[in-house]
Amino acid sequence: MTSLIGQKQELFSRLLPRLLDKAHALGYEVRLKELYRPPEMAQIYAERGTGIANSLHCDGLAIDLVLFWNNQMLTSSEAYRPLGEYWQTLDLLCAWGGSFGDGGHFSLRDGGRA
Repeated sequence: MTSLIGQKQELFSRLLPRLLDKAHALGYEVRLKELYRPPEMAQIYAERGTGIANSLHCDGLAIDLVLFWNNQMLTSSEAYRPLGEYWQTLDLLCAWGGSFGDGGHFSLRDGGRA
């Protein structure tokens, strides 16, 4: 029997290609930045103030993307909004980091985390 976290990981893996397809359809080029983050690295990021120790990346439920438009890397959360809003329509669990200033972060909610 698959665990609840396993079911969410499977859902995430089904939804992620749709997100990437949408990004390309909108004209973006995409680089995959971070999917899995070891807990030790999450702790380092938390200590630096650039992440949280209990990251969804540690559970395989988040990915960070880097978008490019006309060979220019997009850095503002606002530039990610069309993709973030689309992601949020795919499932009630889909969360976009633009709501907390991390536009390149796409995840599934789990245990109060987004």
